[in-house]
Amino acid sequence: MVEPSVTNPTDANYKTNWSFMEFTYNHDQLYANISYVDFVGFPIGLSLTTSTGAEKQVLGLSREGPARVADGLVTQQQQDGRKWGDLIVRDDSGRILRILSPNQGMVLNPSLFADYFESYVDDVWSYYRCHKLQIDTQCHFGIISGTVDDTGELLTVDGLEFRKPNTKDIFSASSGPFQTGADAKRNAIIPRLNAELNRHEITNHYARLVHEANVDGRGYAHPYDDVAASAGEDHSGFVNDGAPRRLTIIVGGEVE
Repeated sequence: MVEPSVTNPTDANYKTNWSFMEFTYNHDQLYANISYVDFVGFPIGLSLTTSTGAEKQVLGLSREGPARVADGLVTQQQQDGRKWGDLIVRDDSGRILRILSPNQGMVLNPSLFADYFESYVDDVWSYYRCHKLQIDTQCHFGIISGTVDDTGELLTVDGLEFRKPNTKDIFSASSGPFQTGADAKRNAIIPRLNAELNRHEITNHYARLVHEANVDGRGYAHPYDDVAASAGEDHSGFVNDGAPRRLTIIVGGEVE
């Protein structure tokens, strides 16, 4: 089975309306989530029934959710002049086929959000030349701290170096300083650093609008959307249980 490409217009299924969910089922648990990391398609929700009869749900987008996201992107483009509306892909009749994430939009058009985060990152790195950055790794590494060097280019956190990310690095969460590897401490820092940049004042408006359009506000809208405060609310939109009985996938969304 080959997943259709949403960034290759010559793909035979490029104009097919499709969506997906993700799940893992092993001897420990069933874990399932809805994802908008690559794109918004037609609405999907999840309902997990456990062996005790309990119900765990992720409600997903309403039936009007994709249109709400599209309208929000057009409005945001009018406000800041960035081409958020270019993320909307329509079929030959003009109906919404899917809405690409900024990361996937930049695969189709690398200049789409050129320099979007750069000035903000400059300000952040400049601030932490004189102030201490603290990161709660939420694991055995605990709370660690770092500062930016005198060049204003290099952030060092507990001995690990992170160069300034560019817009593509932030949206993709997998390039530049966000490349993971064998170092467990670096791998604990990367999600928290990336999530904070996606969610701050100069924000990922695609992710913001996707959360606003989801009935319960939950669903992966960027790669590290599962990062939250230790006692904070889940953003990522998952259900899991060690003794599942039934997983139901709801397609089409509820009517608002």
